[in-house]
Amino acid sequence: MAVGRRKVTVIGAGNVGATTAQRIVESNLADVVLIDVVEGLPQGKALDLAEAAPLHYHDHTVVGTNDYSDTAGSDVIVVTAGLARQPGMTRDDLLIKNMGIVRAVVGQAAGQSPDAFIIVVTNPLDAMVHVALETTGFPRERVIGMAGVLDSARFRVFIARELGVSVVDVSAFVLGGHGDTMVPLPRLSTVAGIPLPELLSAERIDALADRTRNGGAEIVGLLKSGSAFYAPASSAVSMVDSILNDRKRVLPCAVLLQGEYKIDGLVVGVPVVLGASGVERIIEVKLTDAEQTALRTSSESVRSLVETMRNAQA
Repeated sequence: MAVGRRKVTVIGAGNVGATTAQRIVESNLADVVLIDVVEGLPQGKALDLAEAAPLHYHDHTVVGTNDYSDTAGSDVIVVTAGLARQPGMTRDDLLIKNMGIVRAVVGQAAGQSPDAFIIVVTNPLDAMVHVALETTGFPRERVIGMAGVLDSARFRVFIARELGVSVVDVSAFVLGGHGDTMVPLPRLSTVAGIPLPELLSAERIDALADRTRNGGAEIVGLLKSGSAFYAPASSAVSMVDSILNDRKRVLPCAVLLQGEYKIDGLVVGVPVVLGASGVERIIEVKLTDAEQTALRTSSESVRSLVETMRNAQA
């Protein structure tokens, strides 16, 4: 990791990217380069963020640019560029268009910062991590997807509201792909150490898990235009923080599995130790037969996306 001032590039100056940039500098994590293909957009948002610095008591720089040479020497690259999901649009609908976008932007950014860690936020998330891995040739420890952090945060909120307790005391466990086939694990979710099944009926837990699976679509439906950005940005920043500050937090991240959880060659969300070396360890927990089956089903949905992308390139 670079010595001296730390630098994070955020690709995409839309709602997710701009909010990610804001929270990075206001959390005193790093200087930020905000880059976008639209001329004036990253420059305007960066200037606006810079002018807020005195009010948030930080001296981090925020640079807006359309030129990837300005991103050189980044410690972390957060990829938010891509088309947002619209009402009625599935994550799969985004696949081919966002594949081309992610390949282009990641290739340019990685060329300028060959030692960087890459955090992918663009949907369909798991498939886009595959694109980033193949484009850069980086090891799996340095190319990860933000999905499980967001999914578990949503699950925690729904559990806390159901029980009337603080979200701080809720720990939620979510595996699998980001989307309809994600696998919330109530058995391993707790409230102040108390297993969730001891506090809620199976019926209520299933309802909360279902709402978690459809958390993104619910927000899209309410907004009418656009998709979630506050919680996704916060989720990405928590991963940036764990890497830059070597916190070694255990976070659910989308990573290329190589035999773990009986899955090989697919990017799937699993708990990892995230530190200064990126993914420092994948934590394997013993799953029930039903949980393993659900995870396999989720991974197969990722496989179908990867095959669709490969067929499109053929």
